Amino acid sequence: MDTIEPVGSKVLVQRFGLEASAATIRSAMGDLERKGLLIQPHKSSGRIPSPQGYRHYVDCLLPPPGAAVQYLKNELTNLSLQWTAFDDLLWQLARRLTDFTGLMSLITRPARKQTTLQKIRLVPSGDRLLVMLVESSNQAINLNLRLPSNDVSNDLEALEIWAHDQLDQSENGSLDWSSLPPQLHMCGSILRDAIYTHRQSKAIVEEGALFHGMSRLAAQPEFRSSNTFRPLLELMDSEPTAVVPIGKNQSEGVWIGSEHPHKALVDCSVVQASYRSSCKGIGQVALVGPMRMGYATAMAAVQNVANYLDRLLC
Repeated sequence: MDTIEPVGSKVLVQRFGLEASAATIRSAMGDLERKGLLIQPHKSSGRIPSPQGYRHYVDCLLPPPGAAVQYLKNELTNLSLQWTAFDDLLWQLARRLTDFTGLMSLITRPARKQTTLQKIRLVPSGDRLLVMLVESSNQAINLNLRLPSNDVSNDLEALEIWAHDQLDQSENGSLDWSSLPPQLHMCGSILRDAIYTHRQSKAIVEEGALFHGMSRLAAQPEFRSSNTFRPLLELMDSEPTAVVPIGKNQSEGVWIGSEHPHKALVDCSVVQASYRSSCKGIGQVALVGPMRMGYATAMAAVQNVANYLDRLLC
């Protein structure tokens, strides 16, 4: 796992002092290749692990983490809370993870479970419209909107009745705006845009991520090609939280190559662990690197940081 160069049987015998001939090792490597655990990038070259091979390694052959992980654990135990802002603390933890592992680190803020819209109240006041959104968390959000110049009080009453009927029929708190009656389009478009803007701004605040060490990935030989690295760069620019998907297959553990639901990470591995806050929010700690990474150290590192945040926030 030290380089990306394919390894041949002679190299294995010489490096590890194996009590077997190169021919025997070559035959064993051929068996592993037929099982899909090794691949041969070029004819007459050595072999490298396949994604399936890395998965078998993580599931069945993973050694205990090195002694250096204890140093990180002690450092977190003695960490002074000198940062006034929570984001400052997450940034420092992300930097420590990158410095410790040489991988890109990412930590998301604790986000509450997705809420659903349950009720909408519309109260006109002069040229303003007060909108109260009641969510499944028993939280009420108030929006203050500007109304069109013409009298729309009757339309607002009909719009509220329509929204009430929609939410009664919906299982996920969504509104089918395509079924909005034509006479309510003017007021309905104002309400629709306001709800959308509110949800977008809420997602930015609650579901943001801090990451560090992108340059460490760029230095890895696996990412020398722009075709390999560019999709990941674009993902980090547009939607960094997609690196740590939850509610799909897993919320922590290891994603290897195409196991990850986002195609930008098909050449990467993501090691992920979750932490919880007292407000029942859940955040994620992750390391991103090539499939050729030190999995035992990376898994222990993210788990230690997640445990630290658990203790701090609960």
